[in-house]
Amino acid sequence: MKPAWLAKLPRPWGARLVRMGFNLHPAFRSTGGRVVHVAPDLRHIRVRLPLTWKTKNIVGSLYGGSLFAITDGAHPAMLMAALGEDYIIWDKAASIRYRKPGYTTLYADFRVTPEEMAGIRGALAKQHEVDWTFQIDIKDAEDVVHTVVERTVYIAEKNYYRQKRGGGDNS
Repeated sequence: MKPAWLAKLPRPWGARLVRMGFNLHPAFRSTGGRVVHVAPDLRHIRVRLPLTWKTKNIVGSLYGGSLFAITDGAHPAMLMAALGEDYIIWDKAASIRYRKPGYTTLYADFRVTPEEMAGIRGALAKQHEVDWTFQIDIKDAEDVVHTVVERTVYIAEKNYYRQKRGGGDNS
């Protein structure tokens, strides 16, 4: 749900506050990753994960838990901004596939395209709730994919969700 105060801010300020919010949140900070870019329309977020003593595993590559954790929350945040307060949006499931160890800084780019938004809106118009899966490729500076993460996000119209759950306020 997009907070009302965020909707009132000019787009560049909203993007800056989203970036700052991620980077200051203790759970995200502990991943070792940092949000380095948020598009003004909140449809693209870029996260950098450097190889440091905090993110290094026993064999000297990036820790798998950090690779996985930096993918948490970006798509729900972007969807909340795009769809507004009338929707429930949660991370529902995720999987990770390691392709190559990371011995340098890696990057994750999260995008929600206009085509994906049209597909999500179309699915919601038909069934009021949908599970939508996003693939995130975690790459190095040369665009070599080291890790692939799939995240499934649950999206539902808030009124439908409440009726389905028996009318209680579970937002």
